[in-house]
Amino acid sequence: MDNSVKITGIIVLGLVVLGFLISSSLNNLNPNPANTVSVSGAAMIKAIPDVVSVYFSVDTKGETSAEATSKNADIVNELKQNLIAVGFSEDQIQTQDFNVYPDYNYVNGQSIQNGYKATHTIVVRMPTSQSSKIGDSVDAGVKAGAGVSYINFELSQEKQNEYKAQAIKLAAQDARIKAQSVADGFNKNLGELVSTSVNDFNYVPWLAYASDGASASEVKRATADINPSEQDISASVAAVYKLR
Repeated sequence: MDNSVKITGIIVLGLVVLGFLISSSLNNLNPNPANTVSVSGAAMIKAIPDVVSVYFSVDTKGETSAEATSKNADIVNELKQNLIAVGFSEDQIQTQDFNVYPDYNYVNGQSIQNGYKATHTIVVRMPTSQSSKIGDSVDAGVKAGAGVSYINFELSQEKQNEYKAQAIKLAAQDARIKAQSVADGFNKNLGELVSTSVNDFNYVPWLAYASDGASASEVKRATADINPSEQDISASVAAVYKLR
């Protein structure tokens, strides 16, 4: 037999074997849908916010971006000094956002640049046990020339992680219960877990106050007797199990 024919035969045989191995692997990774069950699990738990966040907005204008930024920095620095003076620590005060951009007026359908505008969002956070200091923070901000954008009751990152883990675990348990029920209904045994994914984790801070042009005294009155209520935290997962 010609050597070239032998080589060709070996290559073809190798390709056949390789194809068989790949096919077997794919079948193991993607079992016959008829032998699997796809389920989704959901869970909802209650949590009480442990943090109060007061969001301040500082808006300034200037002929140049440097002027607008400088004016903004003066107000922000005074705001921080005022907050520290009434008992807040520096690590409780954070910059949320800062932008400088051209300011335009529209006249007869045409945009005319009118200098620059700088916007700065500052947030001060305190434990809910210190919510009585909301009024002090509002006074500190208004005295510096900042506006109160909104006030939230929120979960600290530590609490978010804790409740997220709980909610996802419960959702996974719910998915398994459903899969087991399906298996029982078809007189099957529930096999191993094939795949899973977390579809959603939902947590929304509770809005206690949103800016409506109210004065500092009105803001303080609006938030004086507010206590955070339980908030819903939800999670959902999807899972695929083998049926035997």
